[in-house]
Amino acid sequence: MDFEDTPAEAAFRAEARSWLEAHAIPKGHADDFSGGFFDPTVDNADLFAHCAKWQHALFDGGWAGVSYPRRYGGRGGTPIQELIFHQEMAAFGVHNGSFMVAHTMVGPAILEYGTEEQQDRFIPAMLRGDEVWCQLFSEPGSGSDLASLRTRATRDGDEWVVNGQKVWTSAAADSQWGILLARTDPDAPKHRGITYFLLDMATPGIDIRPLRQMTGESHFSEVFLTDVRVPADRVLGGEPGLGQGWRAAIHTLANERAMIGSAAPTEDYDSIVALARAAGLADDPLVRQELADAYTRSRILEFFGFRLQTALSRGELPGPETSVVKLFFSNHVARVSNIGLDLQGPTGALLDEGASTFAAQRFLYAPSLTIAGGTSEVQRNIIGERALGLPPEPRPPVPSAVVDGL
Repeated sequence: MDFEDTPAEAAFRAEARSWLEAHAIPKGHADDFSGGFFDPTVDNADLFAHCAKWQHALFDGGWAGVSYPRRYGGRGGTPIQELIFHQEMAAFGVHNGSFMVAHTMVGPAILEYGTEEQQDRFIPAMLRGDEVWCQLFSEPGSGSDLASLRTRATRDGDEWVVNGQKVWTSAAADSQWGILLARTDPDAPKHRGITYFLLDMATPGIDIRPLRQMTGESHFSEVFLTDVRVPADRVLGGEPGLGQGWRAAIHTLANERAMIGSAAPTEDYDSIVALARAAGLADDPLVRQELADAYTRSRILEFFGFRLQTALSRGELPGPETSVVKLFFSNHVARVSNIGLDLQGPTGALLDEGASTFAAQRFLYAPSLTIAGGTSEVQRNIIGERALGLPPEPRPPVPSAVVDGL
């Protein structure tokens, strides 16, 4: 594991920091919107507006999509440079969370599996911040076992007709486009019969119903699709039946886990230290033990980041370790939010000026992190089977027609 930048990486970091100091909002400024969805003083519409304005500034400055090819408006850099830029950006009062699905999950899949026409159409728009994307994967009965999904798509000339239901779709009501998985061949082995679509969310037949969460927000939605027509040129990965739809889906999910687990943990720790001091408990031995434990876990997450950074610096692609980071991060957020509430006593149960909105919001949001990107149970299976080589969980027999690796 390398903890230090190479000379080239250090030079890039200095260049990025210099540009950010000249163009980004400072941390703590009145216009700071780095709290994102966890900042209850900013509603979703304002947050999207802030993110879009910042994304346009990144694009105009040549910093949008650092690792994306120049032909699409990217910087043509390396994955490690992308990571370094986001490390530096975390020190400022900005973020582009509204476009994380597009940049971290959709864009890489289109670059890997998309046609030249799809790449030209979608990549520049998402880097400019013109279009927000959502993910239409999970279904009421097909979450952890995604390959058992039941949404159907039937070919009708130059179009596919989609019918089904999706759930837990982040930002569906605010998105112009979505990535959709649907079953196109019910007779094929379940992994082979799935197709990956690029869906215009303004298409007739799409009914978006926001789900009000216990946080008070409606970040997630259920989406009903009734005779939704998708042009055949919106299939990602080529004609159905080749297995590319499932491969593109796995590619997307791996990037989602890395995205979820890459959130900087230091602010969480700093916040609970501030709560301990405000409560006059910073010298309490039991509280200090909890703080030490939280600090240890935050540093472990930081070292996971170094490990990922080292792999990227060497040109290696991450594998099952993304499940380790995602699982560890979701556990860390839950424990930190519990500590935050404990430090406040009964006041911690309130979402008002007398309580820390940070701790309460994190506490109410934390359970979703054990589901998003694959449940914690699924992540443990991936770690056990693919990373540790343990015997696999019992599964129904898989037809021999399934291609290895699907």
